[in-house]
Amino acid sequence: MPTLIQVPTRVEAAGNKPKLIDEYIGRVNSATDSVSVAHMRSPAGWVEPGQSPEFDEFTVVLRGTLQVESRGGSIEVHAGQAVIAHRGEWIRYSTPHEEGAEYIAVCLPAFSMAAVHRDEEG
Repeated sequence: MPTLIQVPTRVEAAGNKPKLIDEYIGRVNSATDSVSVAHMRSPAGWVEPGQSPEFDEFTVVLRGTLQVESRGGSIEVHAGQAVIAHRGEWIRYSTPHEEGAEYIAVCLPAFSMAAVHRDEEG
């Protein structure tokens, strides 16, 4: 029988400004370790610490622009576009533009604090 996810769970976000994360599928809301699916809403000027996660992250931008920095440079992902961040590579997400961003993030395996490996904040 399929499992209905009635509502997401709001989880705390890292970064310099409040960002809304609603997890539909993942370790918190559905006790799913294999994948996580979350709806993100980031304000203008939001930036999170860099990270080198042990999971692949697939992001589809619904509105606004998401900036993704890596050791190889920086790219802007606009509404209607997607980006794949590969496990083990250093990345940092931000929303530097006035409109912020709204996006869906899918992590394989599911996101976990133990596997994200965020940079030390200094």
